[in-house]
Amino acid sequence: MITQEQIPTVLDHPVYDADGNKIGDAKHVFLDDATGQPEWVSVKTGLFGTSESFVPIQDATMVEDHLEVPYGKDKIKDAPNVDVDAGGHLSEAEEHRLYEYYGIDWDAAWQQANQPGQSGWARTDTSEFTQPGTDTTAYADTTMEPARDDDAMTRSEEQMHVGTERREAGRARLRKYVVTEEVQQTVPVSHEEVRIEREPVTDANRDAAMSGPDISEDEHEVTLHEERPVVETQTVPVERVRMDTEEHTDEETVRGEVRKERIEADMPEQDDDR
Repeated sequence: MITQEQIPTVLDHPVYDADGNKIGDAKHVFLDDATGQPEWVSVKTGLFGTSESFVPIQDATMVEDHLEVPYGKDKIKDAPNVDVDAGGHLSEAEEHRLYEYYGIDWDAAWQQANQPGQSGWARTDTSEFTQPGTDTTAYADTTMEPARDDDAMTRSEEQMHVGTERREAGRARLRKYVVTEEVQQTVPVSHEEVRIEREPVTDANRDAAMSGPDISEDEHEVTLHEERPVVETQTVPVERVRMDTEEHTDEETVRGEVRKERIEADMPEQDDDR
């Protein structure tokens, strides 16, 4: 929820939807008369900011230099057109139309505003805040402070609420490229060599030995063979590689400043002789 202290930061700053789409610029912030809390923000939309749409601000958040609302850009642009009277207030009927359009339970909101400690109907009139220095007058709301029936003083304090935002921390990518490596493998190879064999003539081989001429010239040739390594390559798949992310949770200490009200009593001096 946006506080009154944040209103100057909201005005004339961009308004984005939950998907990060810019809707327009915030022009006016309207307060609830009963609680004094910001209730609506008007956003300049359309070409050159010619239209002004109302958006509930109760669930909006300030993100860096812009306001983020939990409604889509098209939803906001199609919101009902409402008229603001000269006093800078929304009528009950106009506000009721806006509640119905954004799906907010009117009865639940009325009951919440009329709980003990609240003053009046929460959804009647609202006061308008504008950026100082603009032509539009800033209206002061006399009903922002609830009426008191006793002399009690309310002490308030700020509370720090810490959340997280997701942002890009870096990128990782898979890249495939080709390298050439030299591999070595030992394989057995064989070859033929000539060996001279001599055998004496015996009765068993005498006929073969005597089959030729007695004295002659002759020659005999033998073909020798050998093995040589042959290299060929074949492409085969070996593994599948993919990237995945896993989330690790660390702890960080966040420091901030909050304001607290203190109540002191100035008591009259007591006469000890009495």
